[in-house]
Amino acid sequence: MAAVELFEARGYEETTVAEIAAEAEVGTRTFFNYFASKEDLLFPESDERVRAAVAAIATRRPGERPVEVLLRALRAAGDNPGERLVDDISSRVAALRARVSRTVPSVSGRAAHAQLVAQREIAHQLHLAFPHELDEVGAAALVGAVVGAVSGALTVLFQQPQHGVDDGERLHRKIHETTSRVLQPWLAASAPSEPVR
Repeated sequence: MAAVELFEARGYEETTVAEIAAEAEVGTRTFFNYFASKEDLLFPESDERVRAAVAAIATRRPGERPVEVLLRALRAAGDNPGERLVDDISSRVAALRARVSRTVPSVSGRAAHAQLVAQREIAHQLHLAFPHELDEVGAAALVGAVVGAVSGALTVLFQQPQHGVDDGERLHRKIHETTSRVLQPWLAASAPSEPVR
């Protein structure tokens, strides 16, 4: 929380690790015992979110199609706006990360890498859950399409003051409406198609 407030008040690049540590009333060495870099502060709980998505895929319901399972998994993970986005600190970190990643290459690279690692694991698990409907390429394409839709929408929405982080519920609704419209072809499909091999 202290780091987020400093980043918002002073700017990400202008805030030093020493200032963050002082605000949190710890030493710089203690900071580095918990975080490898300042960028780590913008990516809390990414492993937990992937585990939540994997758990949701593993508990697929009878009759659920791959896209439905994937959307539920991403909601469970918090990457598709759900309860986490409405939570003040999580949404503030997400908004800050989106803003900073546009101008700070190290944060942009970290965000891209974190998303790539998460997508690979989620696609692998989706393929394992639906081996007859999705080959590995199809699972990766589906995950990429859904995550890309959500990420793209969030990036634009975080840039617009009328959809700012202060109104998390409104932001949640807008993301849900937009991604549902974009993903309608997958949601409306009556039967899964044969995987391309």
